[in-house]
Amino acid sequence: MSKRYNQPLAIGGIDVYPGERRTVAIHVAPTYSNDDLSVEIQVVRGSKPGPILFVCAAIHGDEINGVEIIRRVLKTVDQKRLVGTLLAIPIVNVYGFNTHSRYLPDGRDLNRSFPGSASGSLTGRLAATFLNEVVAKSTHGIDLHTGGRHRSNFPQIRAVLRDPAVRDMAEAFGAPIIIDSSIRDGSLRECATDMGVPVILYESCEALRFDEVYIRAGVKGVINTMRHIGMLRKSRSKKVKKPIASKSTLWVRSPTSGVHRVLVALGAQVEKDQVIGIVADPLGDAETEVKSPISGIVIGRSNLPTVYEGDALFHIAKVSAQTEFEYEEFHEELLPSDYSHSDDDPGTAPIAG
Repeated sequence: MSKRYNQPLAIGGIDVYPGERRTVAIHVAPTYSNDDLSVEIQVVRGSKPGPILFVCAAIHGDEINGVEIIRRVLKTVDQKRLVGTLLAIPIVNVYGFNTHSRYLPDGRDLNRSFPGSASGSLTGRLAATFLNEVVAKSTHGIDLHTGGRHRSNFPQIRAVLRDPAVRDMAEAFGAPIIIDSSIRDGSLRECATDMGVPVILYESCEALRFDEVYIRAGVKGVINTMRHIGMLRKSRSKKVKKPIASKSTLWVRSPTSGVHRVLVALGAQVEKDQVIGIVADPLGDAETEVKSPISGIVIGRSNLPTVYEGDALFHIAKVSAQTEFEYEEFHEELLPSDYSHSDDDPGTAPIAG
């Protein structure tokens, strides 16, 4: 063990030494009723020096699928064989999480408020605290998200693929598709990139919902990424299948108002001009076809059957018509025969380094 690694890692004023596993509560600001809510971080330090990876979820408080992914990752990783340090933050926006809200009490979107300010609004303070206590001490990051309310996302990685370190992490994660996604102003990814920390963003599921297949895909992806950056021993099983990469996406919007009948599944591969939905007059007098303007894969979809003209219905990632996507194989590999926790369940069996 290097002398430098033998030193403690200070998180929230708490020193965590190699070989230790501690939960640290970071205080941001009390609520109106003076309850001192905290962001909790589980710090898992291996006995050997290596990368420091943060994995976070619920930056948007109602995006909870990642909370369960992180819980399972923490149960899966064998600390004794871990190289480096895992910083697990299942609930970043604890204020929004407690109220089933995307936002914080001051009405701001945390993922548009970085780098924040230690003397600013509640959202700004949380953003600044997270950057200083977590991102600044990390070498890599994974940010877990979902679609919004009544809107589901198919498992995908969003990343800036021109960055070699980010691209390699994105491919190693093993999600079915990678979206070459530009960085939004004020986002965690933007600030982490400026700090030299490569971050990938995993999207799956819908706000306020769990999806077992997508959770398993997320757990598997985090473990794959940890193997890739050297935190866990390489797997002896078959290599991760290279994901499909898409450089552009578009939303298909409702051509009229009415009730929407969906004709394709989330994750389905569609062809240009294929009918993917029907918007009908509730009285039954008229039906309007919704067609895909491109060949691609459905990576997002509205779940509301009632729509107004112009509402976003389908999010499609553009891919070549010659691209072959094995949708059924993806589901069959991850769908459990039952929901019991057994050693055969992906994402629940301990990973021995």
